Amino acid sequence: MISKNILKTFILVLILLAVGRILIRDKEPQLKRAGQQIISNITQNYNIEPLEMEGGNPYIRALMRTISASEANSDRPYNIIYGGRHIDNLKQHPNKCIVIGNGPNRGRCSTAAGRYQFLNTTWAEKAELYHPRPSGFLRKNYSFEPIYQDEVLYSWLRDTNAWGGRDITKLLEQGQIDLVLELLSPTWTSLGYGIENNSITKSLPNIYKKMLEEELMNAGSSYYLY
Repeated sequence: MISKNILKTFILVLILLAVGRILIRDKEPQLKRAGQQIISNITQNYNIEPLEMEGGNPYIRALMRTISASEANSDRPYNIIYGGRHIDNLKQHPNKCIVIGNGPNRGRCSTAAGRYQFLNTTWAEKAELYHPRPSGFLRKNYSFEPIYQDEVLYSWLRDTNAWGGRDITKLLEQGQIDLVLELLSPTWTSLGYGIENNSITKSLPNIYKKMLEEELMNAGSSYYLY
């Protein structure tokens, strides 16, 4: 009698598993559409500030806005420092080391600042290479004003030597945004493929597409979408 009950229970479990798989399979298109709608809503409702700098390649401009969507979620992105506080003095990189409260680097501190969350060491290195108008003679000063944050990053992204010989502009023009995000993820870990994804990470390809449409429209040139 016991063995018959066990057999009946086993058969019932198999039947329930089979029914469950059928129901899930039937619901997969709906679940997929729901997920796509959530991502679409995030993308459409996410207001990403335009760049301070004017001109330039619209593909790179769209990428810059996409980076800032993940790195500096703020209506004052150029003034934000790690932790979410804002500063007013942008005469130079603020270089404020804020203790990291969670994540894989918990307990350390970060000097990340501005729209692209430049660390103080990264800013010093890249500003020396790309800052268009440093001041001072014996000791250079690199203004951290919004337009210079943009111009330094723009030149950095356009420099093929900076990315192992990979031409980010061409990759974007070929529609390879996922490859570009992977290429940049060691620098900006929230772009995916790294250790510090956030709630925006999965939406970044769609955010980029939206930013690119805006930038292409504003460019009013022969640039085109793949």
